[in-house]
Amino acid sequence: MELAVFQELTEEITLECFYMTESQQEEKVIQLIDLHHFVECYHSEIRILSYIQHPINIVEENGVKKGILFFDIKHFAPFDWNAFEEFKRRNHIKELWFVFVEEDPIPDTLRHTDFIIENSLEIFYDKIFVFNFFQSAIQSLK
Repeated sequence: MELAVFQELTEEITLECFYMTESQQEEKVIQLIDLHHFVECYHSEIRILSYIQHPINIVEENGVKKGILFFDIKHFAPFDWNAFEEFKRRNHIKELWFVFVEEDPIPDTLRHTDFIIENSLEIFYDKIFVFNFFQSAIQSLK
């Protein structure tokens, strides 16, 4: 992502998310960076539709609306998975993707697989990935 585009999008977050605390706005910027880098690394044409109002980013791939949730297993905060299902219905999203974001190389995906099983993610999400941010690598787990 070019610096000028990044600055423009960060300003948009600051203006539209004025009600958020500084740390919430920072999380939203991280979400935006993860989204743009994931889209750059994913080998398909994806258009970003919405990312500001919800943790789930709305994108379009081949004319199909999809939702992408980025998740850092090291900073786990519990989610209401049922609320995400409602978000999917309300926004006419056909697929939900769950993306574990990792900064370090991942020797195996055992802890990700355990997390998927413990939280029944395969029920809620159509695709599940591990995204190594700095290696620009995406690995499909479902």
